[in-house]
Amino acid sequence: MDPDLVLEGLDPEQLEAARSVRGPVCILAGAGTGKTRAITHRIAYAVASGVVPEQQVLAVTFTTRAAGEMRGRLRSLGAPRVQARTFHAAALRQLSYFWPQAVGGPKPTLISSKIQIVAEAAHSCALQLDRTGLRDLAGEIEWAKVSQIRPADYETGVVKAGRTAPMPARDVARVFDAYEELRRERNLLDFEAMLELTAAMLTESPQIAEQVRAQYRYFVVDEFQDVNPLQKLLLDAWLGERDDLCVVGDPNQTIYSFAGATPAYLTGFSAAYPHATVVRLVRDYRSSPQVVRVANTSLTQARGPAAQHRLELVAQRPDGPDPTYTEYDDEPAEATSVARKIAALIDAGTPAREIAVLFRTNSQSAAYEQALSDADVPYTLRGATQFFDRPEIRRAVHTLRGAGRGDDGESLVTAVRHLLSQPQIGLTETPPEGRQARERWESLAALAQLAEDVAAERPGATMADFVAELDARVATEHAPELEGVTLASLHSAKGLEWDAVFLVGLTEGMLPIIYAEGPDQVEEERRLFYVGVTRAREYLALSWALARSPGGRRSRKPSHFLDGLRPASPSLAGQRSERRRQAKPAQCRICGTTLTDAPERKLGRCLDCPADYDEELLERLKAWRREISAEQKVPAYVVFTDATLQAIAEHVPTGVSQLSRISGVGAVKLERYGEAVLALCAGREPAPVGGGGGADDDSSEEDHR
Repeated sequence: MDPDLVLEGLDPEQLEAARSVRGPVCILAGAGTGKTRAITHRIAYAVASGVVPEQQVLAVTFTTRAAGEMRGRLRSLGAPRVQARTFHAAALRQLSYFWPQAVGGPKPTLISSKIQIVAEAAHSCALQLDRTGLRDLAGEIEWAKVSQIRPADYETGVVKAGRTAPMPARDVARVFDAYEELRRERNLLDFEAMLELTAAMLTESPQIAEQVRAQYRYFVVDEFQDVNPLQKLLLDAWLGERDDLCVVGDPNQTIYSFAGATPAYLTGFSAAYPHATVVRLVRDYRSSPQVVRVANTSLTQARGPAAQHRLELVAQRPDGPDPTYTEYDDEPAEATSVARKIAALIDAGTPAREIAVLFRTNSQSAAYEQALSDADVPYTLRGATQFFDRPEIRRAVHTLRGAGRGDDGESLVTAVRHLLSQPQIGLTETPPEGRQARERWESLAALAQLAEDVAAERPGATMADFVAELDARVATEHAPELEGVTLASLHSAKGLEWDAVFLVGLTEGMLPIIYAEGPDQVEEERRLFYVGVTRAREYLALSWALARSPGGRRSRKPSHFLDGLRPASPSLAGQRSERRRQAKPAQCRICGTTLTDAPERKLGRCLDCPADYDEELLERLKAWRREISAEQKVPAYVVFTDATLQAIAEHVPTGVSQLSRISGVGAVKLERYGEAVLALCAGREPAPVGGGGGADDDSSEEDHR
């Protein structure tokens, strides 16, 4: 590829980074500034310019998905043979190759989880721990190992680090020692031991080090603020005395210090390499100016080494809505209101998958799962079972792989849907009732949608092509997008982005978390807040509740991270008054009882009160919905939920104003489906629905506001 073509479309700072083809280079890249674009173009430009053969480049990142994305971009830029891997994948490949020469004997078994061995080690030390305690202990052992602290040194090491152990330090050290003994006896290798052995192999065997360094001489490390001491040890072993190294990261996105990550290697890069080229990427292409303003302001009170390298982001997108700040009396009220606002966004045209609710701890998700279920809003829980590890997906992929060995002439989409609809797999035309059943259905529906995407991108694609796509995605953990609102902790949201983000539970004791006692820990919590803010492209809502339960003592205080961001308290009081005015309880139109559940409020009556509706009309509405969902390739509930259709059948609206008053019929759905629904209510055949796409339609900026 022509080197100059590689540089097309880069902004001035990205261009400077791409042209700096000789190390050492440090790229400080703020959130949304195109760091992956900058480093992949830099690699491709170096290859196209003849600076380095592509097979001698090793690009290292932290997740298989990020590595897969990097490889995909490099292929499109004409550098398909560049190695882009995680630290662990690169180390495992080298250790496996050189094992007979460096160590000899049977290769160890790599374990992905320490829990079982930690449980046995704890039992041998006469300690009885539940699963939560075992997870905490496994995490503590992992921290010690990446920090290069041995069992005998743990008690002094944890004090020196200012770290609070999950149990008495002496007991941690005993279990740690027993764990290592069991691991060695059984010839097991955990991820930390794998990195350590690889580094030791390169350090102790000049011959092996020479071979590896001849293979790789051009290094790029992404997310350098997340490097821990053990990973840095391996990187130094790879480099030797050379300095052809490019690192990229943002000190103010360091949020994994609890796992041993440190921004010190990034902030101290210029001191380690005085002749290094330093490039700062500050043009934010992700977020609106309003969101960027919150992000920048949130770090003005930051302290410490990371704050000294703070990047002032410059928004490149058009104006968006102002972020909202809302105080609630209690957590259920907060969750219910957030669910209602999300439903309104979806009705206005924002796809559910472009909306996220982010919280500090996973325990906060339950209230939002319930509130979204009550509002008939689909959701996915990030950090739960990985997509390709789900039982229904494993069965489906196994079935599809078997079908990939033959070709019966069916179109790809038809063949995939036929296989997924088999009884042992379970994809039905419409989603079932029940949260878990619906989650399984949505997973299978995502596979069917992926087949449609592949067929659209590659007309004539076969089942074998689809299976190859699935295998590539399984290898890189690149799950298809699920049509649902994302519920995620702030830590698991790192690296992702959405059109609309709700940051919830922003109280003292939750963010910053109550056990963030020292100034360094509080600063990490501030960075976590910053990461949450910068996930939003356009719509950002920040909220907190004064009490945990309705009627409880309203003693909580808003997070001090909101100081200087949120409006003055009088306007908040006005918001509370407005919420109380709007939240007038609905009553059953039959018996007068106050309605609390979302389906009851939607129907306007208690579920056990006698229904008075036209059963024939309800069946016509459901048949029409099936046709529309098939035509627009969306789940039936995205058109209208069962509860909404039943409410329509009970009220039988005769005009637009009556139809619009039914819960679940928002402005966009009224415009898209109103005429057809009213025709059905009047006993007429509905006209074809235009606009297609259901909840996936793009919406205007005004829609989002």
